Amino acid sequence: MDFRQDFIEFALGCKVLRFGEFTTKAGRLSPYFFNAGLFNDGDSLSRLAEFYAKATEAGSVPFDMLFGPAYKGIPLVAAIAIALAQRGQNFPFAYNRKEAKDHGEGGSIVGAPLSGRVLIVDDVISAGTSVRESVELIRAAGATPAGVLIALDRQERGLGDLSAVQEVQRDYNIPVIAVAGLGDLMAFIEHHPEFAAHRAAVAAYRTKYGVAS
Repeated sequence: MDFRQDFIEFALGCKVLRFGEFTTKAGRLSPYFFNAGLFNDGDSLSRLAEFYAKATEAGSVPFDMLFGPAYKGIPLVAAIAIALAQRGQNFPFAYNRKEAKDHGEGGSIVGAPLSGRVLIVDDVISAGTSVRESVELIRAAGATPAGVLIALDRQERGLGDLSAVQEVQRDYNIPVIAVAGLGDLMAFIEHHPEFAAHRAAVAAYRTKYGVAS
């Protein structure tokens, strides 16, 4: 099975991805919900990081180090760095503090110095706020944003005709790599009869709010 389909199955098994009726931040009634904060034990975080590592390899975006924006990006970036190292790819990583430290080593960046091509890792892109802040931090350090790596791309329009992911790609001219997207979720439903009851609702939502991948 394709790793993207494996990821959908894994997320459903962890109840990180659920079907039902959920109100999104945009006020839309969504037939599914994804909460990466529920990857909250050692085994699930380790497996999640493996999927990120596979997506990184499949995405073919060259980078020199990883950056995780506070707060959700902090455990993610550490776990992904470990997963990549176990695959023979040892990358430095860093993350930021929400508030700069004014004692000890000081500053707002923890870990390796930001340099070269920096791959930003996060769970999803909603409004793109953490990406914008990350890009500013990376550029301020004299480094270059190489792209963004996320778990799920909802592939739905924001305020305009583009999705949040497409807006990031347009605004910063960097690629966004997703472990899986709404299209992968649709394909999973199609091939698993036990989820057939949710097919019409997800398809209708995609028709109403979806964007081309």
